Amino acid sequence: MVPTSVIEATGEPASFSVTGSQRGWGSAGPGKPLESIMASGVANPVIVVDEIEKAGTVESLRGQRFNLSEGLLPFLERSTATQWSCPYFRISFDMSWITWIMTANSVDGLPAPFLSRFPPLKIPPLSMAHLLRFADHLGAKRNLPPEAVDAVKEVIEAIKAPQLISLRSVAKMLDSVEQVINRPPLH
Repeated sequence: MVPTSVIEATGEPASFSVTGSQRGWGSAGPGKPLESIMASGVANPVIVVDEIEKAGTVESLRGQRFNLSEGLLPFLERSTATQWSCPYFRISFDMSWITWIMTANSVDGLPAPFLSRFPPLKIPPLSMAHLLRFADHLGAKRNLPPEAVDAVKEVIEAIKAPQLISLRSVAKMLDSVEQVINRPPLH
């Protein structure tokens, strides 16, 4: 199994989570991709950056900008990724074997250089059939009774507007069912 690390862009507005930071800073350390490689001993981990469009920009008192999408650029270009210089260890690493997956609800606001290196793959909106199959799949994975999953599917179908329902909302519905089923009996 290939090791996978997730970087939540909403919680990591600056590039430090990817690139790391120089020694001397209180929070100095290598970035998550290098940490993943070192911890697993595998040179080709999968790094998922979730909701990249929501990453903000951090600006220093001297006007330097630290932006997550711009910090990723050296990793996405093979010629720079093969000789990437870690600011923490101050040596070069071959980071070209990493598989990157970025998720975004929109590409608005992402810089053109980032999009040219990481062209978006647009996924069409979910259909009612997709949502119902997802409910079946997740319900079976959680060993929920078929009757409970069918009840959730009835709620999904009653909404009649699949664009108003996300996979997260289906998962939350199943979470609620699971909590009710697994709650301790009251005496």
